[in-house]
Amino acid sequence: MTTTDEHPDASRGNGTTTHGACPGFAERFTSIRHNVEQVVRGKTDVIHQLVLALVCDGHVLIEDVPGVGKTSLGKALARSVDGRFGRVQFTPDLLPTDVTGMSVWNRADDTFEFRAGPIFSNVLLADEINRASPKTQSALLEAMAERQVTSDGITHRLGSPFMVIATQNPIEHEGTYPLPEAQLDRFLMRLSIGYPARDAEQTILESQGGTDQLVDSLRPVVTAAEVREMSDSVENVYVAPALRSYLLDLADATRRHGSLSLGLSPRGVLALQRVARAQAAAQGRTYATPDDVKALGHVVMPHRLLVTPEVRMRGVKPADVVAEILDGVPVPRPESS
Repeated sequence: MTTTDEHPDASRGNGTTTHGACPGFAERFTSIRHNVEQVVRGKTDVIHQLVLALVCDGHVLIEDVPGVGKTSLGKALARSVDGRFGRVQFTPDLLPTDVTGMSVWNRADDTFEFRAGPIFSNVLLADEINRASPKTQSALLEAMAERQVTSDGITHRLGSPFMVIATQNPIEHEGTYPLPEAQLDRFLMRLSIGYPARDAEQTILESQGGTDQLVDSLRPVVTAAEVREMSDSVENVYVAPALRSYLLDLADATRRHGSLSLGLSPRGVLALQRVARAQAAAQGRTYATPDDVKALGHVVMPHRLLVTPEVRMRGVKPADVVAEILDGVPVPRPESS
């Protein structure tokens, strides 16, 4: 059992006062989630995690079969935050410039002008990312990391908020280019939507006009500026020294585990801390707890780990090892008052 939600005394640690996330963070977060739920039925947990990634300035890899609502999810999220939605269907012949944009000659004034690619969106769906060549994958991931595109020596900043939802089919592997571990580590989370429950699918069947009409009818519930404010304020959520020690214990456990040949990177530890902060803010708290870490470890950690070949042959997956580690590493005890 994890520790209870103790409120840290501001006099502890470095002595500074903790203000938590921006006022109204939890209300805005809930509004976005409820708005998206009007389109994607019965997937509250997935939508919650997706909105967490948005306010964490992170990107998401969705590994799932076709037709479960990935495009609708991205469109609904973009509309909910008054943002621009972009979509790229990744294919083997897709070029990096098809994603990022390129400079073209303007005969009218004898100059080159930059024509932005679909990556200049607030929410970009990179569909079947593993079907594109490694060169195109790298161009996308570089832009994701640097939040900018450089063409002919000129740097073009991407908008904010900016989030990439990349998808890949876990079944079809023929003609694909799997993302290497170094690139998987760039994604804040890896999610799976899954098939809807029977009652949710019944509602979908009974709806008039289908999902596209529902998406088109959505109205923004927050502005892009409000999302930026939420993202900036996540760092103000208090993380106690004992909780930071717990995060390091989890990372160390992955690096020493006999079933893993690749443990959690420092980037992964930072990602886990950031989503724990956002989870706390979404629940109206000014401090993160071990429960926040354990609730999100299964979507932040597994895709960053690599099991040994021997263990893989036995059918063990990184998610299985993460579950074992989250259950086995002792959580910090509540601080005494």
